[in-house]
Amino acid sequence: MSEALVRRYYTAFDAGDWAGMLECLTEDVVHDINQGRREHGVEAFRAFLVRMERSYRERVEDLVVMATPDGHRAAAEFTIRGTYLAADDGLPRAEGQSYVLPVGAFFAIRDGKISRVTNYYNLENWLAQVRIPLRE
Repeated sequence: MSEALVRRYYTAFDAGDWAGMLECLTEDVVHDINQGRREHGVEAFRAFLVRMERSYRERVEDLVVMATPDGHRAAAEFTIRGTYLAADDGLPRAEGQSYVLPVGAFFAIRDGKISRVTNYYNLENWLAQVRIPLRE
């Protein structure tokens, strides 16, 4: 059940179905943003998705999902293939740069929903892929 839940979450992600993603989450979901802050609640997650939609177009590839026998924890490993659409706060300018990154994600699951999402990827790798050289 936990593995199917995580797969449903990423299927909704790939479809740009933010409502479908949010349906997978508990109201008090904890979201650990890669090399960033911890956010609490489904409304904070909704705001995160709005920001993501503005700045990035991404697709999950090569998804592998693992879950503990009791169903309380799950992990996913995948490749994200994306396009940087609009500058995100504190990050380089965006001009449609493409990027490909390996990602790890970890989940806590409670009552059939995701109660924690923790994402990890190599930010320096992403920055190297999207950095635009200075024009002469």
